[in-house]
Amino acid sequence: MNDLRFRRAEDADLAAVVRLRDDAARWMLARSVTGQWQPGELDENHFRRIMERGEVWLAEAHGRVVGAWELWWEDEDAWGPQPPTAGYVHRLMVDHGSVPPGTGRHLLGAAEHRVAGAGRASVRLDCLAGNARLTAYYVDAGYRIVGHKEGKPQPGGTPKSFTLLEKPVPIEPV
Repeated sequence: MNDLRFRRAEDADLAAVVRLRDDAARWMLARSVTGQWQPGELDENHFRRIMERGEVWLAEAHGRVVGAWELWWEDEDAWGPQPPTAGYVHRLMVDHGSVPPGTGRHLLGAAEHRVAGAGRASVRLDCLAGNARLTAYYVDAGYRIVGHKEGKPQPGGTPKSFTLLEKPVPIEPV
């Protein structure tokens, strides 16, 4: 998708991010992906808190938000205490009704580029244990399974178990 533009989210974008997240949750449920996301689970305050200690990134096409992801610089709930060598991607989402297949990979690539640009050597993420389709998606994108986390706390819900994945990225000069 050549017309994608990436930028950090601002307070004025919070409603669009919540709407995108809720639409992605409905898309999953319509495809029998249960146990992962529920509409209404996260509100603007969730994304505002992420923006205070990490980053929320948007993908726009034709002036409209069509994707987003969270980028954290630590994730002790899933990975435990770690040296500052990785960035952690969370809630990668696209507007399935308005973007072509493969757009999620473009967003993932932009997140990887941001992590490398920050001088970190790897990107880490997690996905719901038992979601074979999503795990395969990340493995196909070059990630490798490095572990599992049982009972990770969830914003707006009960703890869940996750598959932990990691991908090395070439550090870019700062």
